[in-house]
Amino acid sequence: MKLVLALAAGMLLGAVFFGGLWWTIRTRLNAPRPALWLLGSLIVRLGIVLTGFYAVSDNQWEQLLACLLGFGIARLVLTWLVGRESRAVNAPHKAISHAP
Repeated sequence: MKLVLALAAGMLLGAVFFGGLWWTIRTRLNAPRPALWLLGSLIVRLGIVLTGFYAVSDNQWEQLLACLLGFGIARLVLTWLVGRESRAVNAPHKAISHAP
């Protein structure tokens, strides 16, 4: 049961990390100092994730491994979702032709 909870916690941590990265990239264009914005976001996201890994692992390598697996799964899912959204937005529209 602890491994399932560690996997779920890893997925949540991955969603926070990669969701925060996606949000940062989208909003940095409007920031007055984009480099500072990206660096600050990285520090906050890493702090949250590393603290979460430490808390979830509870000095058990199996729990840490399950948490890392969940983190990787979240990365794959979010990459797929963002890529799908990007393809839908950037898809070429079919030209309407009245010719036979």
